[in-house]
This record gives sequence, structure tokens and C-alpha cells, in this order.
Amino acid sequence: MARRIEHHTTSPHSAEKVFGAMVDETHLRDRLAAIGGANAELVTFSSTGGKTSYQLKQGVPAEHLPSAVKAALGGDLVIQRTETWAAGAGTVEVAVGSVPGRLEGSFTVLDNGSGSKTTLTGEVKVGIPLLGGKLEKLIAEQVAVLLDKESEFTSEWLANRG
Repeated sequence: MARRIEHHTTSPHSAEKVFGAMVDETHLRDRLAAIGGANAELVTFSSTGGKTSYQLKQGVPAEHLPSAVKAALGGDLVIQRTETWAAGAGTVEVAVGSVPGRLEGSFTVLDNGSGSKTTLTGEVKVGIPLLGGKLEKLIAEQVAVLLDKESEFTSEWLANRG
């Protein structure tokens, strides 16, 4: 069974500025360096015709994972994340290491009063009997934590650039 996820973050910056950061290669590299985890890297990046696509690799050390997850993975958690953005909206696909599962969803970035609101709507599905539901819940929770950290980083990054 899949787990739905909907997560909102807000920024004091306009949707245009937040979207601009989401498709900026320097921002992505800076964000990964600051909060990307073990062996984080921008694997691919392309931007043409108003469409930007990239793949990120991020890591979570095994010592930060629940014991059941550590046992299932046999080591660190490696996250491969592919995003495609155009006109203030994006799609995301996340593969989680050797786990037979993924997160698929979409982002919107919209003006919200004096700032903006970014929303991820998606679904987490892990195909492991008995453990799948626990992993889906863990992944959904960790995605929310990561998105909050990324939103905070992006707001500070934009503030430092005037």
C-alpha cells in the first residue's frame, strides 16, 4: 500500500525568486554542500527552453537510521532524486538506494501573501512485505524534514543575494 504525502513550506521571498533558486545550478550546489548529507552531489543538470532538469544524490549515514531500516539496507541510505521544473512547477522522482520503492510527486511554487508557498504532493511506495509500511512512513517523515531544511536554506540563500 502506498502512502500519500503533502507537505508545505513557506518563504518570505516571492514565488518567482524561489522558483529561480530551484532552477539555479549554483543554488543547488550550495544547498547540497550545506545539507546534502554524505557524498552529496549534483549528478546532472540541464536547462533549455524554460525547462530545467537535474539529478541529485544525497546520503543518510546508517547510524542515523532506525535499526530495522539499517538491517534492510545493509548500510547507508543513498537517495537518487530527479527533478524537472518549468513555469513555477516541478515533478520529482526519488529512488531510495537498494529499497524496492520510490517517491513520485509534483511541486508548485505560488505567491502567498507577502511571500510564497511551495507544496509537494506525492506518493511513497515501498514493495517490501511487512516492512514496506514502516519504510513508507519513515521516508515520508524524512522528506518533510528535508524539505523544511531546504526551504530554510533557500530563504537564507536568497536573502544573502539581495
